[in-house]
Parts: sequence; structure tokens; C-alpha cells
Amino acid sequence: MKTRPLSIYGIGNPLIDIVIQATDDDLNALNLDKGVMHLVDEIRQKEIINYFKNCNTKYFPGGSAPNTMLACAGLGTTSLIAGKIGQDEFGDIYLRQAEKFGVLSGLVQGCGPTGSSIILVTSDGERTMNTHLGMCREFSENDVDAGKLSQSTFFYFTGYMWDTESQKAAIKKAISIAKENNVQIVFDVADPFAVDRNKDEFLIMIEQDVDVVFANYAELAILFDSENVDSSADELMKIVHRAGIKLGEKGSLVLDDGKKHHLPPQPISAIDSTGAGD
Repeated sequence: MKTRPLSIYGIGNPLIDIVIQATDDDLNALNLDKGVMHLVDEIRQKEIINYFKNCNTKYFPGGSAPNTMLACAGLGTTSLIAGKIGQDEFGDIYLRQAEKFGVLSGLVQGCGPTGSSIILVTSDGERTMNTHLGMCREFSENDVDAGKLSQSTFFYFTGYMWDTESQKAAIKKAISIAKENNVQIVFDVADPFAVDRNKDEFLIMIEQDVDVVFANYAELAILFDSENVDSSADELMKIVHRAGIKLGEKGSLVLDDGKKHHLPPQPISAIDSTGAGD
């Protein structure tokens, strides 16, 4: 098979991660559910930032699909991230950081704020996200680079792109381009709340369009209405040939053409779980 110039064309939400160390008491004071991604508006973000105004803050390029592209680039894989950012300070930071980490840019800039996520990390390594999508929500089918996508080996996206009709239309166009050019389609269902809202649509898309699926045990349970990982994995194998199931402290399960392979976890001391599932 002829090698293509780009290994992975990813579409996702480019967010600036604003990382702050917090305590469980802080989360309770802010009425936040621990370990959950909350979609918030700019006013709520400002409230949280003001609460931590005397704390140390760090900035990183983030977002689920961008995190995956950063990791792949770090492993030597030619990876591109497409998405929409603003013409602002956060947008400039994002472009510089993506270049620093070796990710090719398919980012476009619009007239609005760059998306951001305030990530509160507690001492047990758990992260609680407070995300304002900003310009991410405006990514459209006109922003998909058909030339670069058609020359890729894989097209990667997540269920977070189902937040707006504009984003969904962009993904559907990208899927069509990928299928026309024999580009493998890889889908990470992203988050339990995304699966809960779009379950039926996700299942149809997986069966009709997707080559590889990633999900964690909670997302798998929602997809197939079962807490039994093995039986849910069996159901998943009926509609897709390959999948990776993330099982947290129990490792992961790889599904490959009807066969299951369990990969045990590697013991670590958790510091920050941000992006761990990406």
C-alpha cells in the first residue's frame, strides 16, 4: 500500500486548558460534580476564575481530539488537528503550543472567543472540567480541508462534535470524503453525556460508517443498556470490526475481527487525569 503524506486528520474542539489545583471543598463551594465535564458560559467561567484568583494557573492546548493528536505526534505520527479558534490571545497561544508539540495545523480563526476549559485538579489526580466552547461551536463543513483529509490514512473525531448542527454537518462531510478516498474512520464516543444524548445516532453511524471505535466502560454501558462489559463488547463487535474499550484501573479491551484481547494496566501514581481517556 502506498504511504500517504498524512497519517491522521483529526477534527475536534481546540480548547485552551486553564489548569488549577483545587480541593474537594473548593468543588463543593462551587457546586461542581467531581470528575465531570460541565458546559458553562463565559459568566460562569469568570466566577470560577475569580474564586481561584490568588492561585497558580497553567495554560495548555487541549480538547479531546487535539489531545489525541498531540499524543500521536509525540509518538512520531504525522498528525493534523482541524478546528476553529478565535482571533485573540488564547487563539495565538493555541497556535504556538500546537506547533511546539509538533502537530500540523488545520485550525481556522473566526470572530469570537477561543474555546477554553477551566480544569480543576484535586490531590487524587481527578479532573473536573468547566468548558466554554467559544468558536469551536462554529466549525462548519466549509472548514474541512478535503485535500488533506483525502491524503490521510486515518480520519479521527469524537462525539463532542455533536454539540451543534454546524459541527455535525462538518463531520458528515468529512466522513463522506474519507469513504470516497479509502481513509479509515476512527470514532471516539467521547463522554457519557454525549452518548446519552445521541445514542441512537451514534449506533447507526458506527454500523454504517466507522472502522474503529473507542469508548470507556461507562459509555459502552449506555450504548448497549448493560453494565456487563463482555456482553456489551459482544454487541459492539456485531456492528464494527475493531474497537478499544477503556476500563480504567482494569486496563483495556481490544476487539479485533471478533476476537477480544485484554491488556492489563500499568501501575502508576496519579497526578493529573486530564486527557487520560483521550
